[in-house]
Amino acid sequence: MTHSQPVINPVQKNHVTIAGDPAARSTLLFLHGFGTDQTAWRQIVPAFEKHHRIILMDNMGAGQSDKTFFSNTHYLNLQAYAQDLLDVCASLQLENMVFVGHSVAGMIGVLAAIQAPQYFSKLILIGASPRYMNDSNYHGGFAKENIDAIYANVMSSYASWATGFAAQTMGNPDRPELARYFAASIQGQDVNHALSALCAIFQSDHRADLQKLKTPTLLVQTKEDIAVPLCVAEYMNQHIEASQLLVINATGHLPHISAPASVIQAIQDFLDA
Repeated sequence: MTHSQPVINPVQKNHVTIAGDPAARSTLLFLHGFGTDQTAWRQIVPAFEKHHRIILMDNMGAGQSDKTFFSNTHYLNLQAYAQDLLDVCASLQLENMVFVGHSVAGMIGVLAAIQAPQYFSKLILIGASPRYMNDSNYHGGFAKENIDAIYANVMSSYASWATGFAAQTMGNPDRPELARYFAASIQGQDVNHALSALCAIFQSDHRADLQKLKTPTLLVQTKEDIAVPLCVAEYMNQHIEASQLLVINATGHLPHISAPASVIQAIQDFLDA
């Protein structure tokens, strides 16, 4: 007697939530970056709920995603996360939606849009990067020894590493409550899940994929970002055919949290274009 495998429901697996106007002609899908979950968009979503259908989801291992589906080996590359995104798109029968992705989610969206462009009408990438590690003639922001030190610190003292990392990447030291929020969000994620995600992020190199993307893309970058230097955004702008770069009046790697008004305006202007 054989037993069939249980049917995986992508909506439940990635804790998909739907808000806004269910009858709206326009759909926006928001995907978070490392250390946060879908609640990171709480200051952004209300600005678009009236005229858009809003879809939020948690990357596997984060938030309220179903951790029973998590596998360290499977999620050691961004393509696995991109497939989760595509599974959600297929399950919800999406067409021509606007994707908004922060940090690593930006490249997850790029990979998904290359594979199945019918789901996407526009991409809005906030602080995205195709490669975080420095290379010859390429400055990604992190030397190999920096990345090795991050791995070691995560494994030896996760909570204290999260506190320091959050302060550096959030920036805005005049508002320490922002870094405390981010640190608590990181610490709320299981250390093994976080380490696997960091490996997938820092070992990724999708520079060659950028030229494959044909979907109109807005690159949103802050004036100062320790995790993703401006030169990375400029590199992406040069290699994505239908892209434009917008440097907003904000600092830090998480402007949707630290400067939501600027991010809302950037999204709205691109939607109206």
